[in-house]
Amino acid sequence: MEKNFGAFGRACSRRDFLRLSGITAFTVAGATFLTGCGPAAQTTGSNTGSSKSSSSKKAVGKLGDGKTLRIGMEAAYAPYNWQESAESDTTIPIENVSGAYADGYDVQIAKRIAKALDMEPVAVKMEFGALVDALGNGTIDIICAGMSVTPERTQSADFTDSYIDDEVIMVVKKDSKYANATKLSDFTGATVLGQKDTFYDELIDEIPEVNHLTPVATVPLVVDGIENGTCDAITFSSMSLPNLLENYPDLKKVELADGEGFSDPSNPDNAAIAKGQDDILDELNKIIGDISQKERLQIWQDCMDRQPA
Repeated sequence: MEKNFGAFGRACSRRDFLRLSGITAFTVAGATFLTGCGPAAQTTGSNTGSSKSSSSKKAVGKLGDGKTLRIGMEAAYAPYNWQESAESDTTIPIENVSGAYADGYDVQIAKRIAKALDMEPVAVKMEFGALVDALGNGTIDIICAGMSVTPERTQSADFTDSYIDDEVIMVVKKDSKYANATKLSDFTGATVLGQKDTFYDELIDEIPEVNHLTPVATVPLVVDGIENGTCDAITFSSMSLPNLLENYPDLKKVELADGEGFSDPSNPDNAAIAKGQDDILDELNKIIGDISQKERLQIWQDCMDRQPA
């Protein structure tokens, strides 16, 4: 049974589950398993001898230079984020791609964050697997890229509460011998494909005796895999399913029985910043918390409506 997407969970529950279960792994999932030394904390000015009676707005530190918010994303993961060639009310410039702009759900959340921090948002396009390291070396100030919390990532970055909650599902062709599967064990021996560096890929190993294909870099390549017959099934985002089926009517969601699917298919997406900025993290959680459930769902639907085919 699918999760209730109306409840936008907090990152802590996901983090606790992963620690207890030992899982290192759409879903939304998205995920990077990079480790390394956490970056040094950015100066907040709170350790000086000056008065601390300033307003709460300026009691927190700042991200980056405090003027331009550099947001890391792959800009190739619609409806979360994608690249456009023309500017619009919903886009932000892509700093490292001339004449390009980014749009998508992550972008709209990042714009809310930037506005609240009185900063100008720009996207920095890079491979998903490089995002966490980019925080550490200062290439970007924040990640908004459909990324979920994992133990490995928390070694190098701090994560906000979730700003949308997704769920990992399995998708097959309608004429597949797996089309009527009701439990993971029905996929024993099947060839399954997921996106590289994401929770979608890690969960595949829960399938008994699965033929776990080498993951591919982007969601479009995952979809190409099932369409071209490279695999029997793919892992995918539940919230992105309607658009997928509209564009690929030969595909279908596998209806796994309650208790017969992945151990925890929930896939909250969280923003991430360099470690050691607790005051900023608290401020980001306040900003995200002020975006109501109704607003989140409306933003998501608007992005689904305008995302590229």
